[in-house]
Amino acid sequence: MPAFPPTFAEAVVAQPLAAQFEAFLDEHRAALDGCLEGLTEEQARRSLVASSTTLLGLVKHATFVERVWFDEAVTGRSRAELGIPAASEESFVLDDGDTIATVRQAHREACAASRRATAQLGLDDILSGHRRGPFPLRWVYLHVLRELAQHCGHADILREQLLTG
Repeated sequence: MPAFPPTFAEAVVAQPLAAQFEAFLDEHRAALDGCLEGLTEEQARRSLVASSTTLLGLVKHATFVERVWFDEAVTGRSRAELGIPAASEESFVLDDGDTIATVRQAHREACAASRRATAQLGLDDILSGHRRGPFPLRWVYLHVLRELAQHCGHADILREQLLTG
C-alpha cells in the first residue's frame, strides 16, 4: 500500500483550516527544497527544457513567491526594498553566486519569515501590500499552494530526467 503524505495524518485533518493550509504549504516547501538533495551544482543548474527552467531556478523562484506573498503583500514594502526582482520571470535567473547551499538557505529563511508573518493573521485578514490590490489571507494561501504544487510537479519531472537520463 502506498504511503500517504504527512497531510493525511489525523493530526492535520483535525486542525483548524489555517493550520491545514500551513501544513500543506510546508509539505510543498519541503518537497521543493528536497528536489536539490544529492545533486551536483551542474545538475541543479542544467536546463532540460526549452525554457531556462532549472531545479535551482525553481527553488530560487519559490523564494521569490514567499517574499512577494508573505512579505510584500503583508508589509507593503516594494520589491526593490525587499531586494527581489520586479518581474516573476526574472526570479528564475541564476547568478554566479547561486549555489545549492545558498539558494536552499534563502528559501528556508523565506519560508520561516512567511510563517512568522502570518502567525497572528486570520484567514479573512486582508493583505493590502500587493501591487495588484488587496487579497484575503485565505486566497493568498490557496494561490501560493497552487504555485508550489505546480513547481513541485516541474521539479519531479526535471529531477527524474537528470537521474535517469
